[in-house]
Amino acid sequence: MVSDETAYRKYLAGDEAAAQLLVERYGDALTLYINGVLGDIHEAEDLMIEAFAHIFARERPIQDGCFKAYLYKTGRNLALRCKTRRRFFLPPEELPFELPDEALAGLFQNEQHQQLYAALGKLKKEYRETLFLVYFEELSYRQAAQVLGRTEQQVTNLVYRGKQQLKQLLEQEGYQYEN
Repeated sequence: MVSDETAYRKYLAGDEAAAQLLVERYGDALTLYINGVLGDIHEAEDLMIEAFAHIFARERPIQDGCFKAYLYKTGRNLALRCKTRRRFFLPPEELPFELPDEALAGLFQNEQHQQLYAALGKLKKEYRETLFLVYFEELSYRQAAQVLGRTEQQVTNLVYRGKQQLKQLLEQEGYQYEN
């Protein structure tokens, strides 16, 4: 399997198939993430394309292992700019991060996943977004810190607190842990 950074370098060298590989690899997931910031799937699709266009338009200083984080940070920044243009009175830290609506939650096929998804929707925004990046998008703590503009230690703390709050919510809903 070709690494993201290798595919990016191949694209920069003129291989259009490498760009297509990256879009196929991250396009849908990035759209869902941007939709979580905006709450508008159609706008999220447009911004996903724009995020790739920003990265493909000219060579970016992307270190090995950081392409996905750079892409998500680009998408997040575009979404926050778009959202603040719509509601210029809200600072970016007060903008909600929402999980995709139920129509898009077809990814969660069994009941346990649905319970988890519902409980995630009740978490504080900062916990929800951090857990989404780390567990659903499988970003490292370092990469999630880059996307969120936080330190790695802050992300570690947010993940820990988010998991604790998530556990409490699931227990309140009657979720039973298997031993």
